[in-house]
Amino acid sequence: QVQLVESGGGPVQAGDSLSLSCTASGFTFSSYAMGWFRQNPGKEREFVAAIMQDGRKTFYAESVKGRFTTSRDNAKSTVFLQMNSLKPEDTAVYTCAAQYSGLMYSVGHEYDYWGQGTQVTVSS
Repeated sequence: QVQLVESGGGPVQAGDSLSLSCTASGFTFSSYAMGWFRQNPGKEREFVAAIMQDGRKTFYAESVKGRFTTSRDNAKSTVFLQMNSLKPEDTAVYTCAAQYSGLMYSVGHEYDYWGQGTQVTVSS
């Protein structure tokens, strides 16, 4: 059974930091690129960040570049999203996802597995 389970979400104030984790099971974690997406009600799902299989390459949406950092620990089958200088517009449900090829890292429908998401709420 493939599972991706996010944790670390919650309410914070603008300017604060928050760290999200996503732990995977049921597949060979190191063979998959990992991505982070976010979504608000009535809005399209938005690409946030991605990290390639070996952790040597990362990609970010322009809206979070310089504030968010993604990393991974393949030995623990876990990917992280460190979020700094949070803004109210960062409020969303954050979801991690796994993609075997890693070639379409910013395209949600190209991902193979998805987590259930964790809520991040940033108040002004």
